Amino acid sequence: MKVKEDIRKHSLKGLRKLRDHGKTKTDPKAPQYVVDKDFWKNARVVIPDPRPKQHTGIRIDADVLDWFKSQGKGWQTRMNAVLRSYFENHNAPS
Repeated sequence: MKVKEDIRKHSLKGLRKLRDHGKTKTDPKAPQYVVDKDFWKNARVVIPDPRPKQHTGIRIDADVLDWFKSQGKGWQTRMNAVLRSYFENHNAPS
């Protein structure tokens, strides 16, 4: 079974709106989220990285950069995650 990753970012204000939505009336057009047991089998906690980021100028092939940007908001974070994964897999302690 292939697991589709579903990561969403919300502001506190947006989460409060989601929580409060429907308390007074139900909107039939509103998305309905059903969380079943299968969801929890593959769920994982993602803790934000507390390390500070460093701004740098880096040259990247245009097609690679375009692809990451085409993935939408958070493309720099995803690019960093790919680089971190490579780093962690190739920087084993001696």
